[in-house]
Formats: sequence, C-alpha cells, structure tokens
Amino acid sequence: MKQHAAVLEEGILNPDSTIVAIFPSPMMYAGPTEVQWHCRARMVAGANFYIVGRDPAGMPHPDTGKDLYEPTHGAKVLTMAPGLITLEIVPFKVAAYNKVKRAMDFYDPKNHKDYDFISGTRMRKMAREGDNPPDGFMAPKAWAVLKEYYKSLEKA
Repeated sequence: MKQHAAVLEEGILNPDSTIVAIFPSPMMYAGPTEVQWHCRARMVAGANFYIVGRDPAGMPHPDTGKDLYEPTHGAKVLTMAPGLITLEIVPFKVAAYNKVKRAMDFYDPKNHKDYDFISGTRMRKMAREGDNPPDGFMAPKAWAVLKEYYKSLEKA
C-alpha cells in the first residue's frame, strides 16, 4: 500500500482518477486453475475487463526447474473457459526495461539487445542489498519503500 501511495504521490498515476483497492485472494500458483479463479472472482465483482499476464507461467517443474507453462498460457486458457462471456480478456503485453530509452517499455523482439528483463527475484535481491535499479525502472519513492521494507527485515 505504501508503494501505491508513493506512485500516486509522484504523479505516475492520477490520484483523482485512481482507486486503490485490495483483492484479498491467496496466490496458490495452481496454473490454469488459479488464472480462472482470479478472472471469475473479478467478473462476479463486476469487472468488465481482465488483464491476464503470465500468472500460471512461473510454476517450475520439480525435476527440470523449467516453467510448466508458456507465458501466454493464462490468456489461452481463459479463451476456452466456459462462463466468461461477459468479460473481455485483455492479454498482457511483455514489458521490460529499455536501456536505450531508460524507461519501462513494451518489448520489441527486433531490438532484443536494448532490453533488460528485471525479474521480481532480481528486483527483490537489489532491494535487499540496498542497490538502486536503473533510472526509469520504477518511481524513486516507490523503490525507497521497497528498500526500506527489506532493511526493516534485517532488524527483525
């Protein structure tokens, strides 16, 4: 919540037209089942659109360690799921840090060398170690919140 407040404070999102709400649903990492659960729950709550990312894609195989699902699997599953006719499924475009633009950008495979895919794992490691991400990766105040969180864990 502190990160959301920081993003609003920095004006990245307009505080007059942005609602910050919590959807207290457990992340079970159950692949296709989970992506359908999150989608249906939002539909029942009145959503008209659902942006589906790579939620089920991060499940590693216990032996190989490779992802069980491809990054677009969630969107494919939802196009086949019954009962979602009132909801428009919006596939999430891959975003990465564009080193040339020094900003987050939608990935263009033609310019692969220009992109740095900063994973959540790498981001958390940087924050734990007190490092800063490249300029333009995240709102500085939001990054400060993340670093402070990991610093507070050291004291505990």
